[in-house]
Amino acid sequence: MLFKFRRREIPWEVVDSKSVEPVPMYYEDEDLDIVSVGQADTCGTYVFDVKHLTRGNELSNSVLFARQQLLARISKHGFNLLLLESWRLTVLRRGKHYRVEVRYRGRPARALGKLPARRPPPFMAVLQGGP
Repeated sequence: MLFKFRRREIPWEVVDSKSVEPVPMYYEDEDLDIVSVGQADTCGTYVFDVKHLTRGNELSNSVLFARQQLLARISKHGFNLLLLESWRLTVLRRGKHYRVEVRYRGRPARALGKLPARRPPPFMAVLQGGP
């Protein structure tokens, strides 16, 4: 009888986690002509392998990229903005390797006319502390 043993893999260790609860990105006093709102939030999870984790730059870029991907995804369904946004970032480590997981969530909507300048994701300053 021949047995094949798998090499024991080292699990990923959670180093840090930051999250932002849903925040309204547009308010009633803003001149937006909203014609439709999604029935539910849209969520995307994005994982990035990072060679050298410095204090905050890779984390901020990961959240920004995750948001861009979510906006691209909702645009395929006819929406062009997110009314509410939230995100959760988790930093994982296995040996000398780091992985960043971003879960970005938002309520999609469609507005007519010119949109105001896009704001950055909410509470990005939370990431300045680093892991």
